[in-house]
Amino acid sequence: MSVGRAIASVVTALYLAAIGFSAVEIGALFVVVTVASGVMSSVIGLLADRWGRKPFLVAVPLLCAGAGVVYAESRATALLFCAAALGSFGRGMGASAGNVGPYQPAESALVADSVRGERRAAAFGRIAFASSLGALIGGLLTEIVHTSRHMTAAQATAAYRPAFLAAAALAVGAGLLALLIQEPQRPPERAGEARRTFRWPRRSWPVLWRFWMTNAVNGAAIGMFGPFVSYWLYRRYGATPGTIGLLFAIVNLGSLASALAAAPVARALGTIRAIIAVRAVGGALILPMVLSPTFWIAGACYILRMVLWWIGMPLRQSFIQDLAHPEERASVTALSNLPSQVTTAAGQGIAGYLFDEVSLSAPFELAAVFQFANAFLYAVFFARRPPRQEPDIGSEPLVPAAAELAGAGDVV
Repeated sequence: MSVGRAIASVVTALYLAAIGFSAVEIGALFVVVTVASGVMSSVIGLLADRWGRKPFLVAVPLLCAGAGVVYAESRATALLFCAAALGSFGRGMGASAGNVGPYQPAESALVADSVRGERRAAAFGRIAFASSLGALIGGLLTEIVHTSRHMTAAQATAAYRPAFLAAAALAVGAGLLALLIQEPQRPPERAGEARRTFRWPRRSWPVLWRFWMTNAVNGAAIGMFGPFVSYWLYRRYGATPGTIGLLFAIVNLGSLASALAAAPVARALGTIRAIIAVRAVGGALILPMVLSPTFWIAGACYILRMVLWWIGMPLRQSFIQDLAHPEERASVTALSNLPSQVTTAAGQGIAGYLFDEVSLSAPFELAAVFQFANAFLYAVFFARRPPRQEPDIGSEPLVPAAAELAGAGDVV
C-alpha cells in the first residue's frame, strides 16, 4: 500500500497543476480529501472495535484503486474531487504519505491486539520500516512520469496515467494480501453491549481529550505543510516529478534505520521526551528549508526532518495504544485524530490562499509555529500530568504508577 500511496503523494498535486488547477483549487481538493478521510477514519475506528479490523484493511485499498483509475482516465473536476475523497489522494505528509490511510485505526488496533505492551513500540517500528521501504520504492517509480513545462491538459493526462494506474494496481494487491490476515480472538461481549454498533470510548476519556488538544494543533501544521511539499518544490525550484520522487526515495532510504530506532530511542529518552524532541526539532527544520537557495539544500533539510519524523511516528502510535483501554483501541485511535482532520482541512485551505496571494514560504513558516506549539502541549498534557496507562486484557499493568510515564526508560 505504501508504494502506491507514495506515488500518489508525488504526482497528484503536480498533475492537478498541469491540467490547470490553481493553488487555491488544489487546496480545496485537499480539504475535501481530509474531511472525507476524517469521517471514514472515525467510522472505521468505531466499527472496527465492534466488527473487527480485517474488513477495512481489505475494503479501503480497493477504494484507493478506484481513485487511481479515475485519475488515469478523467479530467472532470467533480469526478476528480469525489475520487480523491474516497481514495484519500493527496492526503499525507509528503515523503511519509505511504504510512497514511483511513484504515489506520483498524491497522493500529490489530497490531496492538497482536503484540504485548512491552514489544509494541518495536512492532510499530517494524510497520514504519515496511511503510518507509514501500515509500522508497514508490518515490523511485515516479520516474515513469515524463513531463514537459508546456503540456496541454490531454498531454498531462497521458503523461501521468502510468503512475496512477500503477498506484491502482498496487492498491488492489494490498487489498488481496489483507485477505490472508488472521485476527486475534476478541474478548466476549459484555452484558448489555452486544447490540451496540457504535461505542463511545468512555473508559479512555482521560486519554482522549488530551490527544484531541495536541492533535488539533498538529493538524494545522500538517495541513499547511504535508500535502504541498511536492507542489512547493515544483513552484520554488521548478523540480520535475522524477526529481521530487528521487528526493522522497532518499528520504525513505534514510528513514529505514530511524523507524527501527524508535524503541531504543524510547528506552534511552523515554517516550514522552522523544516525541517532544522530535516534534520541536522537526518544526525548527522547516525554517531553513524554506530559506534554502537551491533544491538540494532544501532537500537536505527535508531529509533530516523526515528521518526524525519516522522515529516519532511509531512511538506516538504505540503510546496511544498503550494508554487506551484494550477494548477501545480502534475507537480511540480514530477519535483522537478527529479534531486534527478539521484543523488539517482548515490549514490546507489557508495554505492554498497563502501560496497564491502572499508567498511560497508563508504556509510553511506557519506550520513551524504550530509544530512548536504541539511539542509544548505534549509536554504539558503528558509529561507533567500523565494519564494512567491501561494494562492489556488479562495482564498486570505495564506501568504501575502514572508518574513513570514521564520517566527516562520505563515506557513502552
